[in-house]
Formats: sequence, structure tokens, C-alpha cells
Amino acid sequence: MADKLSDAETVERLKYRKTHSIGETCEHFGIKTTALRQTILDAKAKGLTADTVIRDEVSVLRSKVKLLQRDLAAIEKHNDTAESIRKTIYQLAAATPEPPDWLIKERPAGLSGVPMTIWSDWHWGETVNPVEVGGVNAFNRTIAKQRLKRLVESTIDLAFKHMTNPNYPGIVICLGGDMISGNIHEELRDTNEGYVQQTLIELQEELITALTIMANKFGKVFVPCVVGNHGRSTLKPRTKGRVYENYEWNLYCQLERHFKNDKRFRFLVPGETDAYFTVLGHRFLLTHGDTLGVKGGDGIIGAIGPIARGTFKVGRSEAQIGRDFDTMVIGHWHTYTPRGDSVPVIVNGALKGYDEYARLMLRVPYAPPSQALWFVHGKHGITAQWQVYLDDKRKTDNEWVKFQQRRT
Repeated sequence: MADKLSDAETVERLKYRKTHSIGETCEHFGIKTTALRQTILDAKAKGLTADTVIRDEVSVLRSKVKLLQRDLAAIEKHNDTAESIRKTIYQLAAATPEPPDWLIKERPAGLSGVPMTIWSDWHWGETVNPVEVGGVNAFNRTIAKQRLKRLVESTIDLAFKHMTNPNYPGIVICLGGDMISGNIHEELRDTNEGYVQQTLIELQEELITALTIMANKFGKVFVPCVVGNHGRSTLKPRTKGRVYENYEWNLYCQLERHFKNDKRFRFLVPGETDAYFTVLGHRFLLTHGDTLGVKGGDGIIGAIGPIARGTFKVGRSEAQIGRDFDTMVIGHWHTYTPRGDSVPVIVNGALKGYDEYARLMLRVPYAPPSQALWFVHGKHGITAQWQVYLDDKRKTDNEWVKFQQRRT
């Protein structure tokens, strides 16, 4: 049955179709392609175009209200579905609880504060052919497991053997998205090592093991989680239902369910792309980094330009809704960058490391596979910052310093 549209509603569809594809238009209005074609035929019969001016303001307003009501219903449907999934399937609370008390309690003077790390951009399941990246990197599931093992061991070593008074109330492990390779590009679908569901199951087991080891060593673990862009189930990025259309949201809920009876763990799995929390008075905003409202970098300035612009852009918009932050934590850009006073952002490296896209399309400098580790002090804020290297390829020399004398 054809839609009974007013002239104002018909013109609204034509205006949207003028700047969008057929698929995008149908998705926006919640209709099938046959309905859109019928609308165009009816418009031609009435002499209506995208530029037609409708003088009847009441009809225009009714058209806009109908669109808003449809959008609201879609949002409520997504929220209801997500809440019901958490309640009925995972036996979890509809909304994740507040961060644990030990994150906000003041630590005694002289201690090292709270260690924090971000695990992101693992791209589990992807393969990198060393021949195609100049021999500087290789990646597959076997290498991914080796690097994860080194990540856990190195984090523990740095925290307990290279810090003064290593007495911690717990550790914050941010899961920052792009944990899997996904199938968002045709070349990934052709070269990935295994199907998405197989990858998710393997990664879930690896994360359970890694998180358990960290809890055994640090005592308590707070795990804020955000989705990335590689884990989405759609080819094109979405804004509506972005989190729930992502395989990683399911992965995080599975992890939360696994650890729900372990009092050492607390998860934060928000229904949006950002996670906001406070550690010893220092305010953090965790987001993957693909939604900073800026375009990508290039082979000359790298990612620092867009990251800096995006940080201030996000900071301004978040401040308007009362979510000011002291530090933003992101992944996505695959190049480790510590926090500075000029740009208050920590950018994570990638467990995957240097890949074909970085070398051929961006021509950016080589970046070793790594993840970020830092410490938050109640008085001094962020203190020590480390780049945890995940490959054992660096040459060592027993001499502590070398120099060449100038001949006279």
C-alpha cells in the first residue's frame, strides 16, 4: 500500500534524495525502495520537485514532527532492545554501574597512584604480510597472542619493578575499540585469518585470561569499554544505534557477564561511543578516536594535526553538556602519543603494528606495535607515561654510552 503523503512530506523526501543515495534516503525515512520510487512518480504527477516551496506551514510542521517521532521511536527501540539483551541474555543490569569507590578515594602520600592502560587497535584476525610493508612488521593470530602475552608481562614488570612504592588499589584497563579486524573492507574479508565469529570467540578467551592475570596481580580491575569502527556489522559507519550495531559491544557484555561474580572487577559498557569517568579527581573521556569531527592526517604532519583539532573540538562540545575532561584517551590513530599540556590527549599505539594502509595510502612513518601505560596521582595528576613495546626486535648494547672522539 502506497504512503499517503502531504505535499510537504513529498518535498521533504525529494530534498533528502537530492543529496543522498537511494539506500540512505530509504533508511532515513524508514521506507522501502518501492515506496521511494512511488513517491517520485507521484511528485512528478503533481509537478512537485525538491525546490518546491510549500506555503502551508502547518503541513511543513506536521512533516517534520512525523520524522522526529519516527527517529524517537527508533532510538527507543534500540535502547529497549539493548536493555532487554543485557537483562535477559547476559543477566546484567540494564545500565552499567558507577565506577568503583577505590578510583575516587585519595591515596596516601608517597604511593604511586593508580596505573592505567588502554588496550585498543588489536585488529585480531587481520594479517599483515611483511613483504608488503618493507619487512618491518608481520601480523596474524599467532603473533597477536605473543604480543598480548608480552603486553601483560611488560605492564606488570613496569608497574612493579620500575616504580617507587608500587602499592596500588587496582588498575584501570580501558578497552578502546578495534579489537577485531572485521569485514568493513573487501580486502579484509579476503585476507582475514578466520571468520568474525571465530575471531570473537578466540579473542574473548584471550581477554578473559589476560584480565584474570591482571586481577591476580593488581587486586582490582576497572574496565571502561568503547567500540571502534572496525567492529561494526554494517559496511558504512552509522550514527544511530552505532554501539549496538557493533560486535564489540557484544564482546564487552560477554566479558562483563563472565566476571560478574568476581568482586575484583567492575565494567563500564555505555550505550554511547564515549565513556566518562574519574580517577583520583582526574577526569577522563575515553573514546575510540574515529569520531573527533576531523579528517585524517597525512605523511608530512602525521596524525598530530587532526588529533589536536579534534581534542579541542570534542572538549568544547562536551563542556557544553557538563562533561568537561582533563584528559581524553583515544586509539584509532595507531601512533603512540603521550599527554602534554598543549594537547590533553593520550593516543594509543596498535597491537597490530604497521600495516599496508599506513605504508601505501598514508605514507606515515613506521610505528612499532605498542600500547600506552600511565599513572594517575591524586595530587600531581598524570605522572609517569610509558610506551609498552610488544616486539623484541630492538638491538641492545652493553656499553652505556658511546661517542666518537674528534681527531685533531
